[in-house]
Amino acid sequence: MLNFFKSLANKSSAPVSPENPHIHPEQFLKQLEWTTLRRLDGQLQGDYRTWFKGSGLELADLREYQAHDDVRHIDWNVTARMQVPYVREHQEDREMSAWFLVDLSRSTEFGSQNQTKRMLATSFVGTMARLLGRRGNRIGAMLMTGASNSVDHILPSRTGKAHLMQLLNLLLNTRTDAQSQATDLKVLLNTAIALIPQRSTIFIISDFISEPHWERSLGKLGKSHDVIAVRLCDPLESVLEPLGLCILEDLETGEQLFVDVNDLSFQEKYQSIAQAQTDRLIASFTQTGTDCLELNTNEPMEDALLRFMQLRKRKPAKVHQINIAV
Repeated sequence: MLNFFKSLANKSSAPVSPENPHIHPEQFLKQLEWTTLRRLDGQLQGDYRTWFKGSGLELADLREYQAHDDVRHIDWNVTARMQVPYVREHQEDREMSAWFLVDLSRSTEFGSQNQTKRMLATSFVGTMARLLGRRGNRIGAMLMTGASNSVDHILPSRTGKAHLMQLLNLLLNTRTDAQSQATDLKVLLNTAIALIPQRSTIFIISDFISEPHWERSLGKLGKSHDVIAVRLCDPLESVLEPLGLCILEDLETGEQLFVDVNDLSFQEKYQSIAQAQTDRLIASFTQTGTDCLELNTNEPMEDALLRFMQLRKRKPAKVHQINIAV
């Protein structure tokens, strides 16, 4: 089944986007400040430590065990010495490094609404990089267009507004080759495994339409980092509108198919395949312990972000064992 609709995309207006490069990174950031960032600032009030984990945990104190404590925090060496259960209290590092692994392959150029998935990805990266960068956190990025079997751009992890402008410029102006190959997320994930040594928060921004067998690399990356999958979605990829005869084109392979979208049996088959793909993705994220934020081209991004952040606040943080002599 083809995943993208070249003919259906013509129904939307032409927004300012990477496909319509009539905007400067500084202007783009101002747009985010006046829309998404302003609303998020009012809701979050700086409480970013509850949604993203720092680069590690520092031992803050030791105290006697109480009934409500998690038994996993018991320090058995001290307990044996004192003959009374003791637990460790940890303080999470404030400073963190955030990396954005961005899929800019041709499939992300589709959008049936007033923006493409690629524009949605650019807005997400700009928003999160601005929020995290304000507090002195380091920001890095890896971009893959599918033009070759490798990552196209690697932006080292740094701080500062000039660095943010460089990142936005890459996202807004990196072109995708018309003859690009099918997306292979394994290449992007393995590059991150090899080049990001320090524990970081890693956002994987993609529609996750890829060559198979990338899940093992995702699981390996999650063992060393706090990984968040950001799935880019469009409503036409799950439910078809009854628009009659259409030419469906796979944006990555160029394969075309002439179909009657009004045909009920075709709609049912398409929705079944789309749901099966979603189910496989959810299973992959669950098996690898990866949180998933779903962004849709027909929904304000800040709504999805706020829902996700509420879920992250309620999720127990992972505790990493730190052995020290007491």
